[in-house]
Amino acid sequence: MPNIKYVNEDKEIVVADGANLRLKTLENNIDLYKFVGKMMNCGGYGQCGTCVVEIVEGMENLSPRTPVENQKLKKKPENYRLACQTLVNGPVSVKTKP
Repeated sequence: MPNIKYVNEDKEIVVADGANLRLKTLENNIDLYKFVGKMMNCGGYGQCGTCVVEIVEGMENLSPRTPVENQKLKKKPENYRLACQTLVNGPVSVKTKP
């Protein structure tokens, strides 16, 4: 079972293989959104781009970037992901609100 370490929050959670990063983050009361994202997020469909996270470690333990992510994150570093489009398959360290 993979664990997700949240660097800024100094918190670690254990999730099932294939867990959605956005869903598990919100279920564990970790603030994922900046101010505007709290009001106007798309609910996890990859349309708004407000759930951006930075992967510090464990990029190889995540699902590949989706076409939606490639579109929304084309000017961001490769280690930035949309939490709503990311599945966790192993240990990973994440920075929220990069």
